[in-house]
Amino acid sequence: QVQLVESGGGTVQAGGSVRLSCVASGSIASSLTMGWHRQAPGKQRELVASITRGGITYYQQSVKGRFTISRDNAKNTVYLQMNSLEPEDTAVYYCGARQVGSAQYEYWGQGTQVTVSS
Repeated sequence: QVQLVESGGGTVQAGGSVRLSCVASGSIASSLTMGWHRQAPGKQRELVASITRGGITYYQQSVKGRFTISRDNAKNTVYLQMNSLEPEDTAVYYCGARQVGSAQYEYWGQGTQVTVSS
């Protein structure tokens, strides 16, 4: 079983920065692909960025150049550095994890709210 615990959300003004962290625990945690997702009110959850154990990253087009995903395998922790935040980035951000070769994210954290005020 894998458990994910997020931290780092909050309220920030447009143009500001926030860093989210997600700590994974469990015997297979270090081998998982990790992804940050977000869900705004009335919208579906969407993948924002992901990173494999080997460091291969993916970003949604709307966050390219503003967000950076990284991971520390020794600490089983993944980060999302969010810069130049916009009100449209307001959402609950979820850390997810999936096993190599799986298309579905199987494990989820509880979510952390990020609110960007204009």
